[in-house]
Formats: sequence, C-alpha cells, structure tokens
Amino acid sequence: MDISQYQNNQPKLSLPDFFNGPLTAHGILKNRSGEVIRYFNATLTGSWDEQGVGTLDEDFIFNDGEKQKRIWTFTPDGKGSYLASAGDVKEAVPVKTAGNALFMTYVLNILYKGEPIEVSIDDKMYLVSDHVIINESVMSKFGFNVGYLTLTIIKAGNTPEYPDNSQRGQDSLGQ
Repeated sequence: MDISQYQNNQPKLSLPDFFNGPLTAHGILKNRSGEVIRYFNATLTGSWDEQGVGTLDEDFIFNDGEKQKRIWTFTPDGKGSYLASAGDVKEAVPVKTAGNALFMTYVLNILYKGEPIEVSIDDKMYLVSDHVIINESVMSKFGFNVGYLTLTIIKAGNTPEYPDNSQRGQDSLGQ
C-alpha cells in the first residue's frame, strides 16, 4: 500500500501537534487466527524539544496485569520527516506520513514464552479526527503473519462531542 494515496485526506496529521501532551491508548491483540488474546490500556505523554526531537513515553497495562514501557524518539531526518527509535526496536526507521496517515515498519524485540524474539511490525495509523488516531499493526515472523494489533489513541482532554442520546423516542436522524 502506497501512503501517497492518503495525501489529500483531512485532518492532516502533524506528529508534533498530535503527539504532544497527555494521551491514552486502548487496544486489542489478536493471534494469527484472529482470536483476541489480550487487551490493554495505556497512558502516553508526548513532548518536543527546541531542535524538533519528539519523545513519546508509553506505559501499558494488559488485562493479565503485565506492565510494559516503551519510549519512542522521533528525530528530524533533514527531509521534512522523522526517524523513529525505541529501546526495544532493532534500529531507527523512517516515519512515512501523508495527509491523515502514518506508516512505520520496524523490528520489535519481545518476550514470547519467556524467550526474546524479533517480530516485524507493520504499523498503519490514521488520524480520524483532530484528537483520535486508529492504529492497525500486523506482526510477522519469517514472513508469516503471527498477530494483529488494533488500538485507538486519544488526546487527553479532547473527548469527541457526540449527539445527546437522551432524546428517547427520536430515530437516529433526530426525527
């Protein structure tokens, strides 16, 4: 999939604008058969320095009580984009953005049944409003898909406005 097909989509995603300040994430992890095997919530804090380097500090809590921490660093690449790195990511990778989309492909070091393994991650994120991103990730090993992650990232304090559903008796079009 070519990210350029999203070039004209709105709202336009700006990493320093969206990943700045407090955020929350909520997601599910599916195995290769599509069965939900774990779910999680996370708190995230984004910040940017004077040189344009961003930090995204993520604290995950899974349904089984496991806690994970990941700190991403987004470094300007001199070409108008960023390189992303984290302590459990094998090497810095380019962040591709166009319109409302962000794509990253990287190798993540994880523990599987107590043993460290490397898993390829193909992240695709879509800004669906000024304060919500939907992220879909495909996890693969040896070229085979082994898991799927879906999560929603929400900017704190920016809860979407929804219609007042207290008007019972009206249909979905408010009539």
